[in-house]
Amino acid sequence: MTFIRKLAFSALWLLASLSAATLLAVIGAALYFAPGLPDVRQLQDFELQTPLRIFTRDGKLIGEFGEERRLPVEFDEIPQEMVQALLAAEDAGYFDHHGVDPKGLARAAVELAASGGDIQSGGSTITMQVARNYLLTLDRTYTRKIREILLALQMEQILSKEEILELYVNKIFLGHRAYGIAAAAEVYYDRPLDELTLAEQAMIAGLPKAPSAFNPLANAERALIRRNWILFRMRELGFIDQPAYDEAVQAPITARRYITKAEVQADYVAEMARQFAVERFDDAYTGGYHIYTTLDSELQPQARHALAEGLIAYDTRHGWRGPEEREIPRGLAEAQERTDRQGLEEELAESPEVMQTARRAAERSQTEVEGIDGDVSNWLQVLERTPVLGPLEPAIVAESEGREMRVLARGGEVRTLDWEGLKWARPYRSARSRGAAPDTAAEIASSGDLVRILQREDGSWRLSQQPKVQGSLVVMDPETGAVLALQAGFDFDASKFNRATQARRQAGSIFKPFIYLAGLDSGEINPASVVNDAPVVMEDGSNELWRPNNSSGDFLGPTRLRVGLARSRNLVTIRLLQTLGLERTIGFLEDFGFHPERLPHGLALALGSTSLTPLEMTRGYAVLANGGFAIEPWLIQRVTRGEEQTLVEEADPMVACRECSEDQATVERDGETYRVAPRVAEPAAVYLLRDMLRDVVERGTARRALALERIDIVGKTGTTNDQRDAWFAGFNTDLATTVWVGMDDNTSTAEYGSQAALPIWVDFMGRALEGRPEALPERPESVVSRRVDPDTGRLLHDGQPGGIEELFHADHLPDYQPRRVDQAVEQESGSQGTAAYEAIF
Repeated sequence: MTFIRKLAFSALWLLASLSAATLLAVIGAALYFAPGLPDVRQLQDFELQTPLRIFTRDGKLIGEFGEERRLPVEFDEIPQEMVQALLAAEDAGYFDHHGVDPKGLARAAVELAASGGDIQSGGSTITMQVARNYLLTLDRTYTRKIREILLALQMEQILSKEEILELYVNKIFLGHRAYGIAAAAEVYYDRPLDELTLAEQAMIAGLPKAPSAFNPLANAERALIRRNWILFRMRELGFIDQPAYDEAVQAPITARRYITKAEVQADYVAEMARQFAVERFDDAYTGGYHIYTTLDSELQPQARHALAEGLIAYDTRHGWRGPEEREIPRGLAEAQERTDRQGLEEELAESPEVMQTARRAAERSQTEVEGIDGDVSNWLQVLERTPVLGPLEPAIVAESEGREMRVLARGGEVRTLDWEGLKWARPYRSARSRGAAPDTAAEIASSGDLVRILQREDGSWRLSQQPKVQGSLVVMDPETGAVLALQAGFDFDASKFNRATQARRQAGSIFKPFIYLAGLDSGEINPASVVNDAPVVMEDGSNELWRPNNSSGDFLGPTRLRVGLARSRNLVTIRLLQTLGLERTIGFLEDFGFHPERLPHGLALALGSTSLTPLEMTRGYAVLANGGFAIEPWLIQRVTRGEEQTLVEEADPMVACRECSEDQATVERDGETYRVAPRVAEPAAVYLLRDMLRDVVERGTARRALALERIDIVGKTGTTNDQRDAWFAGFNTDLATTVWVGMDDNTSTAEYGSQAALPIWVDFMGRALEGRPEALPERPESVVSRRVDPDTGRLLHDGQPGGIEELFHADHLPDYQPRRVDQAVEQESGSQGTAAYEAIF
């Protein structure tokens, strides 16, 4: 008995000594490491790295940039089952301990002793993981572990359990650029966190331990085992009952990789905003910046649709260039052999989620792809990695028989293309030539060919192809210069070149209105002024004779300027510029944003030989639309930062103000103060030009715009040499819109502006102005209406018959038409009148 007491006493003494030694060691470690520990209080105001996000003016997402995809959530926004799943996976006693789990540390100590200083499992609580992720490095050493423990103990004294857990769920990496559970919900399930099922929440809860090894996209089997183990732990801990457990473990893996979905497709604008951010902010991709653009969320989709449809229509008119790729093999084995030959093994190895999708598709192909014999797994894989371009979906031809084609689309759907959707495919020869019409579907494409299909309005599908022609559509608010819509190509994924801001193309005849306005503003001409539409021959400065012509090749002789503009007569505009003087006209044009150094210093300026971007042209037409105020185009409305949306930068645009006095510098609108844009043209001159441009629509080259059945729209067509560029620029009081169509390599489109560009403009403006009342400008008091002789452009006396009505500036009326002799005779009476007539002749 004495021996037992001595043994017990010795054991107690040893335990006390060890406890004291441990306590002394902890105190010693704390004293040693404490001076070098980071301040835990910084976590109270810690800013997470969040990506750059771009929005429309009404807050709809158009783009996101940054390595870390993150959607911060507060603790109250986390579903209870999600919290329980995380605790079951990572730290079941989280709400009971004080930041450190003794059992976990004991396990880590054993591993430390066994490994000689390298910790494997770590024994970390959620609090310790927060300390490591936010304040320490990720190296696995005993010194870092000691710092981790000390910081966790401090954190529990300063922060609540809810605050610590909130930091945890927003920081953890969960694979595929997803940082935090809310981002993971969007990446893997394309749904908000509160809409996930229990099985889906458990899947995400299994990712922090090993985001790659337990990733459902890269390793579905291991991810399923991990998920079901977490569900088992949740049942054992009493978080869920048996029926919920049974249902969840039977749920299939539904995870896929979802990229950030833009609410409004505006990739070209998103890229412009990204460049803006990178130029200004060193932490553009991580600082949590939100850039709000001037884009209108309703007009932008309409612009994108109109341009895409117009380019496809042009491409269809010019013929079929063949499949994008020919004879794609069906099975995975055959595909891999071909891949090896093409040297793409590395690319496929870096895309395990694509290969995994393909293998699953291969297992389903025999049952889900009805009516197609053989293994089509590789076809499905090719379709999965081939991007959709605009409205054009990729498809692979399964059968071409008779006048019908069956194609395999994404998701394993088989679609039938009837002859109505095929017969357009005459072979492309050149921009001006096509081959013979096909007789059968087999002449167009064969089995295994990758093609594009387009859904028609009635829901059926037709054959299509990625257009070779390109284009741009820019929409601007004439009053402020805000860019309301911008589509700078057929599709950003097909070509990232921004044709709205980077492509300087010859303007052609859409530049002519500015020459006319220069004359109207000077008072030297009026809409009824007559200019001779006759041949011009002059030296061009290179010992060659310049012989410009009208596009029609004919001459009208003496022509009123109104008619000359409506019919886009080149020689009339050249003679007008010659009369006004080149240098004076260039000086006038500078105020419209046209840089003098880029304007040709020759009479070719009258024909639009200057190279300008669609954005620059839209700005010029916006000045015409607002009555002559030099607004500046702008795209970035404001920049904010962080969850509090702290204002970083805000636009300060100039606005047109017709009611403002000449010396007024600012104006109040909607509770905001704006700078008043300078006036660069007299209101009467701009009004007269607008009225002349209406004739372009009613009687000139833009008669297709009459389909809109609106009297408030005006504009001008333009076509450059050899039909390289096709333009239409036009406006009403609310919107200024420019469309350009052309080839990136500057070859001919073989179409005029009225054929290629105007239909796109009409399509867009028809949608954009639907439901809007007609908006006509108020006629200036100085503009008056008078009758003129249509042949001479001179005013008619009250007693003179016939003539046409014309508008003029009251201070710049033309001379009167001399009275004709027969009119004088008619006004006399009796023999005196007859004698007078005989005396004159």
